[in-house]
Amino acid sequence: MRKLLASLQLVVGLLAFVAAMLVVLPFIIVAYLIFPGKTGSDLSFFFLRFWAAVTSFFTLIFFKSYNSSKAPTDRAYVYVVNHGSYLDSLAVVLGIHQSFKPLGKIEMTKIPIFGVIYKRLVVLIDRSSKESRQKCVDELKGELSGGMSILIFPEGTMNKTEAPLAEFYDGAFRIAIETQTPIAPIVLVNSKKLLPRTNPLVIRPGLVKIVYADVVETKGLCLDDLPQLKEQVFKEMEQILIDHQSSVIKLV
Repeated sequence: MRKLLASLQLVVGLLAFVAAMLVVLPFIIVAYLIFPGKTGSDLSFFFLRFWAAVTSFFTLIFFKSYNSSKAPTDRAYVYVVNHGSYLDSLAVVLGIHQSFKPLGKIEMTKIPIFGVIYKRLVVLIDRSSKESRQKCVDELKGELSGGMSILIFPEGTMNKTEAPLAEFYDGAFRIAIETQTPIAPIVLVNSKKLLPRTNPLVIRPGLVKIVYADVVETKGLCLDDLPQLKEQVFKEMEQILIDHQSSVIKLV
């Protein structure tokens, strides 16, 4: 019975995901055609939040923000977020109160419908290409200089380990230091448990916590400070995960 209910939840959720995406797709395309740059992104995120809310409702997986006042929306940030589930794309859209440019894998553009929107909203990277990696770094820096926040999953890909966090890469912290942009860490709690990448058929209803940590200023830092900065953010995010895992509210 549990597997049957999980299968039903997954199918309904996927149908809602696609249907809502079809609804918002033309509005996002028009927004970018008429209002290029940050204005187009701001409008697009209005429609993306509708898509995320509809998908959340029909999957019975809900999202609640904590400490969101720690990340005011009056400037650009480098958001760093842990990554353990396909639910994380919904979480960041619903939990972050300003538009942003995430770093994303070029392979995702191959997904029907979703890929059309994805390539308009994301700075694409082909990790197998050194030229692509450098190009995306330059694009991310350009977005920051134009007042747009960016988002990077510092683990690089979904965390498949049993540890709360996988090891962080340098990229997000290097960009933050080189552009003197503050880092806004966000911790997603319970998404991996509700919809693990390795076995989507164990999906279950529940609550994903979106927890803001303290903003970390980078003004005055140099690249020699990168290891310490990365370790500081890692430890803070890890501790939040540990503290909140035991108190996650389950709907069923």
